[in-house]
Amino acid sequence: MKRITVHEEWCLGCHLCEYYCAFANSGGDDMADALRGVAIRPRIAVEDAENDVHFAVSCRHCATPRCAEGCITGALSVVDGVIRLDADKCVGCYTCILLCPYGCITPSEGKPIQKCELCLNNSAGAPLCVQKCPNRAIVLEEGAVPCAL
Repeated sequence: MKRITVHEEWCLGCHLCEYYCAFANSGGDDMADALRGVAIRPRIAVEDAENDVHFAVSCRHCATPRCAEGCITGALSVVDGVIRLDADKCVGCYTCILLCPYGCITPSEGKPIQKCELCLNNSAGAPLCVQKCPNRAIVLEEGAVPCAL
């Protein structure tokens, strides 16, 4: 089971992962053209805390995901350890947003919600946030995360 892990001690707080995430999910071929004049809606978010501490938040693909368990339509499901979204089934009730203890599911434009699916829905291969992090603070690794209380 793969998941994205962030080493906050290495995170520079540059927010490049957010831009690469938005680009990877834009469907465009050129980053400048795809994001020019657009309010980006990344599936990863960098939080800036006190004392110059920064950390990125994205779906942890929990071993027992409350979001998928609580989804009333079955729009969220676990496929090979990745929590996947079937946007055609989603009715926008936002139960998953309320159930995610990490705040990793957000409202979206064009479909009711969005979440990280490890770039499986686009041609990026490995997630661009992992590939392009200048300090290698974001890594893709094996392992399940229990869902927080």
